[in-house]
Amino acid sequence: MPVGAAQLQSFQLVESWPVTTAAAGVIDQFGNVHLHGNTNTRFRLASVSKVMTAWATLIAVEDGTTSLDAEVGQHGRTLRQLLAHAGGYGFDAVEPIVSAERKRIYSNTGYDMIAQHVAEASGIEFDEYLFEAVFAPLQMSSTELLGSAAKDVHSTLADVALFAAEMRHPTLFARSTFVEATSVQYSDLEGVVPGLGRYSPCPWGLGPEIKGAKHPHWTATRNSSSTFGHFGGTGTFVWVDPVANVACFALTDREFDEWALSAWPSFGDAVLHELGR
Repeated sequence: MPVGAAQLQSFQLVESWPVTTAAAGVIDQFGNVHLHGNTNTRFRLASVSKVMTAWATLIAVEDGTTSLDAEVGQHGRTLRQLLAHAGGYGFDAVEPIVSAERKRIYSNTGYDMIAQHVAEASGIEFDEYLFEAVFAPLQMSSTELLGSAAKDVHSTLADVALFAAEMRHPTLFARSTFVEATSVQYSDLEGVVPGLGRYSPCPWGLGPEIKGAKHPHWTATRNSSSTFGHFGGTGTFVWVDPVANVACFALTDREFDEWALSAWPSFGDAVLHELGR
């Protein structure tokens, strides 16, 4: 994964973002890594953490520690349902608010339940499991989970670049697992993406959000419908477009709101245009 390729002109847009601190990166179609800003400043990733939690969970599934059909918690929800926000739990609700597979309800609770389940199944605390399964093999030495598995991973641009490369071409589990993780689960479900709005349908994989036909959206307008990734409420995002074979990611110190919904798609469009994608 060559680092230090010629600087992309698209990064000039990052300098215009209304934030105090920002760092951004791109992995182009040839695997070259382009980074802009301080690569070693740590940021709380917020909900981008969910993709890392999902990655560790899928490793646990693949090695037989658990299964996607395993029941999690007291209400018979499965690991697959919780990974895909189809378990019926509200954002921070302790109890389900609708039956499973009825709506796509984005849930931090579901991901905390997932982490607890993996910890119990493996006999290893989830922060340690995540480190051993994902961070250590990817050499993400500046990354750690400091709280909820749904939102409290802290990391740097340099380390997020390593994870984005893994999202682009996985090495930690089989290709078949990757295909399932980035394929739409429960394809007919409608739902709300926090901070964006309601979509019908609202496609999601086993961890990553999938763009589909969502509009407006935080990804680039030029992104293919198969683009997958996640954004975080602290002003972070990572996406991978498998058609363009490009990954894009950014970390900032300003919470997601209208500024990001304007700035991030424009940046992504500029990146894809500059790369001829």
